[in-house]
Amino acid sequence: MRPETGMSATGFPALVLFDLDGTLLDSAPDFVATIDVLRAQRGEAPIAADQLRPHVSRGARAMLAAAFPRLDQAAREALVPPFLAIYREQLARHGAPFEGVEALLAAIEGSGSRWGIVTNKPEALARALLPLLGWQARCAVLVGGDTLALRKPDPLPLLHAAQALGVAPGDCAYVGDDERDIIAARAAGMPSVVALWGYRPEHDDPATWQGDALVASAHALIDPAAWPRPR
Repeated sequence: MRPETGMSATGFPALVLFDLDGTLLDSAPDFVATIDVLRAQRGEAPIAADQLRPHVSRGARAMLAAAFPRLDQAAREALVPPFLAIYREQLARHGAPFEGVEALLAAIEGSGSRWGIVTNKPEALARALLPLLGWQARCAVLVGGDTLALRKPDPLPLLHAAQALGVAPGDCAYVGDDERDIIAARAAGMPSVVALWGYRPEHDDPATWQGDALVASAHALIDPAAWPRPR
């Protein structure tokens, strides 16, 4: 397949790759509901959303550590399978795309560019979300955390997504709310966008991540001028 190059005629990257949780999708309410089921099973009170929200982008184990700080690592590890099983039942029941995301995706599509998802969420769960959000026919490529042998912050998932669509890495852009996203993009040779609207612990400073652009809202990315230029 001949690689696509450069920007679209309207100024968007040829391929925009997104992280999922905390970038496209405000999934924290689904995870709060999931944790509350687990806590109820153990006779514990519901968790405060603000206690869990900063850990969502770090995955199941980080959320379980925040929700059950008194359990040791082995006990929390045993909760991962039931956590994922309960979460599957909560998919998109409480969460929704972040404000501006739908308009942004429409703008990318309208420009002639394509978009896809590279997430550390298990592929089966990420793929199950697409029809619930109406994205199954729109998302050009999806790479999950278990699709390949390595996951972010390794660049392999980003490079795999670009190669699958025949786009040179430097002509893509990757958007994420976690430092691992920016590390992976830099290693892949992709311009990176830090999604400041996402989830992160209070001590994290996105200004130190060396992203190519820091953007406060998905709405701002509807302006092609907000995107970093190809490498």
